[in-house]
Amino acid sequence: MEKDLSETEAKAWRAFLYAYARVVPKLDDELTLAEGLTLNQYEVLLWLSRSSGGAMRMSDLASRIVLSPSGVTRAVDQLEKKGLVERVVCSSDRRGYLATLTKKGRVAFRKASKVHVRGIREHFISHLSASELKSLGSSLEQIA
Repeated sequence: MEKDLSETEAKAWRAFLYAYARVVPKLDDELTLAEGLTLNQYEVLLWLSRSSGGAMRMSDLASRIVLSPSGVTRAVDQLEKKGLVERVVCSSDRRGYLATLTKKGRVAFRKASKVHVRGIREHFISHLSASELKSLGSSLEQIA
C-alpha cells in the first residue's frame, strides 16, 4: 500500500496545480481579448513560426503541442478560418497535410507574442527570483 504524500510533497503538488490553474486562464483571457486568439491557437502559431518555412506536418505539430490530435486539428481549423494558417497536402506524402503559416498569420503571431510575453512576465516571472526561475525550470524539465 502506498503511503500518503508528505506535507512537503503535497504542498509542492498543490502549489504547482494552483499556479497552473491561475496563470494559464489569465494568459488565455489576455490573448483572446487583445488579439482574438486562444492560448491553444497561439501555441500552434508559435510552433509554425519556429519551423522551417513556417510549415509543419499536422502529425509533427500534434506531437509538440499539449493538445490531443483532434484538439490540434480544431485549432488549425479555427486559424485557417481566420486566414492565419493554410493546410496543404504534403508533397512528399500525399496522405499527410502541412499546416503553413500565412503572411497574415506571421503578423498576428508577432502581435500576440507581445501580449503573451508581457502576461508571462506579469503573472509568472515577476513572482520569482532569477535563481528560483533557474531551479524551477531545471526541476520541471526533469518531470517533462
